[in-house]
Amino acid sequence: MKKYFSTYILAAGLTLSSCADLEQSSISSINKDDFYQSKEDIETSINGIYQEFTVGGMYGIWNNQMIYLNDLQTDYVKAGAQTNSAHIREVANFAVQPSNLFVVNAWESHYIGINRSNVIIDKVTAADWLDEQSKQNYINEARFLRAYLYFNLVRYFGGVPIVLHDGEGEGAPRNTTDEVFQQIVDDFTAAENLPANYSNRDSKASSLAATAFLSKVYLEWAQTSTEKGKANQKDYYQKAVQYAQKVIDSGKYRLLDKFIDNWSVDKKNGPEHIFTVEHDRTINGNTTGHCVFATNWDNAEPVLLATSDQYYEKMDPNDQRRDGSWAKHLPNPNTPGVDFIFTVPRFRKYIDSLNFANPASTGNAAGQSTNSVIIRYGEILLIKAEAENELNGPTAAAYDAINQIRRRAYWSPYLEIQNQPTDGTSLELSGLSQEEFRQAVRKERWSEFILEGHRWFDLKRWHILVKYVKEHAPATESLKIKNVSKRNYYLPLPQDQLILNPNLEQNWGYSGETGDGPYDSSFE
Repeated sequence: MKKYFSTYILAAGLTLSSCADLEQSSISSINKDDFYQSKEDIETSINGIYQEFTVGGMYGIWNNQMIYLNDLQTDYVKAGAQTNSAHIREVANFAVQPSNLFVVNAWESHYIGINRSNVIIDKVTAADWLDEQSKQNYINEARFLRAYLYFNLVRYFGGVPIVLHDGEGEGAPRNTTDEVFQQIVDDFTAAENLPANYSNRDSKASSLAATAFLSKVYLEWAQTSTEKGKANQKDYYQKAVQYAQKVIDSGKYRLLDKFIDNWSVDKKNGPEHIFTVEHDRTINGNTTGHCVFATNWDNAEPVLLATSDQYYEKMDPNDQRRDGSWAKHLPNPNTPGVDFIFTVPRFRKYIDSLNFANPASTGNAAGQSTNSVIIRYGEILLIKAEAENELNGPTAAAYDAINQIRRRAYWSPYLEIQNQPTDGTSLELSGLSQEEFRQAVRKERWSEFILEGHRWFDLKRWHILVKYVKEHAPATESLKIKNVSKRNYYLPLPQDQLILNPNLEQNWGYSGETGDGPYDSSFE
């Protein structure tokens, strides 16, 4: 482990004709043995953890990494004609290799953030000059961020080395998936002790954000095939419900009447946001916002594109999530009063509707100032509905949670009227079997979280990744259909890490193995 660590800023803009890398420049090296002499030092270091979410150019955690790995590795997103990266095409076609830069950067960026968290925890613990309340707050904020980073890693790679102190980790073998989940729970549980007024920004750790993540962590742990996941499934579902209910009962959050406002640049820190990543195109621009709309009002394919317009066409026109998630047509500033019609819809959430039509706005072609939403209140309601149904079937509590989502979906924020589904079905779900309710939750998650970095994680935890992609990917996506296999339930460990650490073992399927490997018949 090095004695010095560097912080970075983004030093170059995007080339708008392609998703090119953003360069990084080191602006400081901090001697960690001489630092941490004041609260300002500690807060600067904590900001360095958050900073890791938006550095790394195209491969940064919440620049592109989460969207590319978690949505491009599904049936509904493809690499468009503007794609100039073999690494993107590998991900898009379920052909990802251990040398893939998204994989390499996912491992490295998360462990950089984890090590920064560990340094802070160790240094603050030893800071005798610091008052006890401040000490616990800083430690718990760092533990919150460490938990989030490990939560991503365990879903990407399965069991990974747990490193909890600076200077450790060299040659460490992989811990079990259960051990990683337990560490995540321990850290988020500690973070629940953050004061209620710790921050007024949803891009900072908070007690309720920790509670929200605990509901999600327990739901996903319950659906693993691990020893503890199987043995404690009912208990974990119950905990998912309890933690979701705790967020609901806080009264702090609510669904926005207008779905698309969750991504409006003038409505950040909104009442539905629980934990987000802040972007500003002049500092840490949202690279995904560029990649979905780099071609502007043109039918040339941007880097990220829907595999077909079937997804837009299948959504109910009365469901405001359709036009909040897809842009089949947009007002064209080149022809005032006339919309441009796209052959294949663009992804709407990352198009800055306030600035894209403003010729005076530099970089107006995309939503590079659009925040990334990591977890929001809408997901808490669906977590509660899903976990309650898995535990007890479709109870009144489960119906109440999912129907709140449906009422907002079919609410007209412009006319202020409650619309109904156009196919004549009931807005309010009722009378479903447990399996029917399970499928209803999955449909609502699909409609609710388009291009939010959830889909691959969802298909994996439901054990339906291969079957779903083969059945739902358009026939034009022949490589997706041909290549997807059970190995794609996890990413490969980066090749350079296997060389550096001979105690690491590669995930099954990435060294030429065939058959089903560790995946039993419950994995489809």
